Amino acid sequence: MPSITSSNVAQAIVKLVAADALPALVGNLVMGNLVNRDYEPTLAQAGDTVNIPIPPTLQANNITEGGSVTTQNPDLGNSQIVLDSHVEATFQIPDVTKVLAVPDLLNVYLQPAVVAIAQRIESDLMGLYPGFTTNSPVGTGGSAITEATVDAAETALFNAKLPASEPKYLVVDGATYSQLRQIPRFSEYQTAGEAGLRALVDGSVGKIKDFFVFRSQFVKKTGVSPATTHNMAFAKNALGLVIRRLPQPLPGTGAIAEYAELGNFGMRVIMSYQPNTLAQQFTVDVLYGAAVIRNSFGVQVRS
Repeated sequence: MPSITSSNVAQAIVKLVAADALPALVGNLVMGNLVNRDYEPTLAQAGDTVNIPIPPTLQANNITEGGSVTTQNPDLGNSQIVLDSHVEATFQIPDVTKVLAVPDLLNVYLQPAVVAIAQRIESDLMGLYPGFTTNSPVGTGGSAITEATVDAAETALFNAKLPASEPKYLVVDGATYSQLRQIPRFSEYQTAGEAGLRALVDGSVGKIKDFFVFRSQFVKKTGVSPATTHNMAFAKNALGLVIRRLPQPLPGTGAIAEYAELGNFGMRVIMSYQPNTLAQQFTVDVLYGAAVIRNSFGVQVRS
């Protein structure tokens, strides 16, 4: 049995923090859980470019009796995503042993750091709405969303040949979500059955016009009152979120790092000692990039 040393105790502390950090981060994501996430445990630096392959389009050809196949040479599409976001949240714990003895205290320190990173990722993903240029925006800025607007968004994705088997998502701000809950045909039991009852009693929209509906606090707005709200309707492969590992700190610098990886998501947790404050410092950081991958699989829904 290995002996207990200050080195492996310190490593265990970082592992404990990392184990708690990632599930909390994923649990605070909305957009981050809906888009195409690409994670590999390979080291990268801020500014690196990652190539995301896009499946080509093939044609079905009729072959006659005794005929030969038609050879196709499709071009594999490519979307480049730059790892241009290295975000961190740092906090200090004066007495780390007390925190380890009372796990709830660790969450008190860790949760705000994790939430801050999740909010930054959400904001960056919601900021990609101008990249949906293939399909014309639907809805009117500064006006309440209507059933016809949601219908137009679903029709646009259908006409863009989005496979019927792919789930479709509609992410809106709080006010637009409230407007959806008040559309009579969707919010009353006699017209929408159990779904209408959930919207009325539980406040959950659920699904409308084949869209799974979510709300986010980071939907972008432009202009002055009445501002235009840029909600987004899309399929998973419309947007990409690429995460890569950050390098370990240099040996002998007094910092210890541990990786937390779960569900195509990864982050780094670093612990170091700060002599000026006599405290242990923890840094939670993520290296990622986000971009539009399949332009035609998304559409702006203005309200």
